[in-house]
Parts: sequence; C-alpha cells; structure tokens
Amino acid sequence: MNLQLSLKKQWFEITKAGIKTEDYREITPHWIKRLTDNDIDLSIEEIQSGLCALRDGYSEDHVYNCYGFWFKPFSKNKMTLGYPKADNRDRILELDHLGIEIREGNPEWGAEPGKIYFVIKHGKIL
Repeated sequence: MNLQLSLKKQWFEITKAGIKTEDYREITPHWIKRLTDNDIDLSIEEIQSGLCALRDGYSEDHVYNCYGFWFKPFSKNKMTLGYPKADNRDRILELDHLGIEIREGNPEWGAEPGKIYFVIKHGKIL
C-alpha cells in the first residue's frame, strides 16, 4: 500500500533533491484515520502524548505506540507536486517508506517549533 501526499513546490523540490527526509502532518481526526490501522477512539491529546512508538513483536510492517494503535503498513511514499495527472512524472516522486513517528519536526522543513506531528520518514528515491 502506498501513502500519497501532496506537497507545495518548496517542499517537493527539496525532497526530490534528497535534503528533506521527512514530512509532517498535523495530528487531526483526518490524519489519525488515514495513517492508523484500527478504530481506537483516542483523543488528539492521547495520541500526542504517546511518544514511545515502538515496533511490535508480531509484524515488522506495523508500528504501535503506548496506547496500542497501529500505523498502516505503507510500502512507499508517493509525493506529488500539487495534484498532477498520473503520467506527469516530473511532478511525482516515489520514495521508500521508513515509518511514522510522533514527535516534533524540523522548523527548516516547515514544522512549527514545539508542535507534535505525525512524522512520515522517507528513504531512497525509487
């Protein structure tokens, strides 16, 4: 399963250049539903405080945090510059998916200092 994320030009270009190695999404009901794999009714505050994300003992494809929710097992991150047509390869970037963490992001890469995000980690360009 691929995780598709749309980016603004500034972030797309530095991701493509290999400089920006992670992407940030706010911890909102939308992103909780999109990135987690079960229907646990957790508050945003509970997820934000669950900073001990660990690999589980059952599957290397799933990650859980202190509260026991699972991140979906994405295989690659498909980053797009806006919303391009499927054949516009100049505006589509595919990267290895290296997992998701819950922590602060890098302000140089668009994160607000002191704010907790879902941090989507990128690997090599495919």
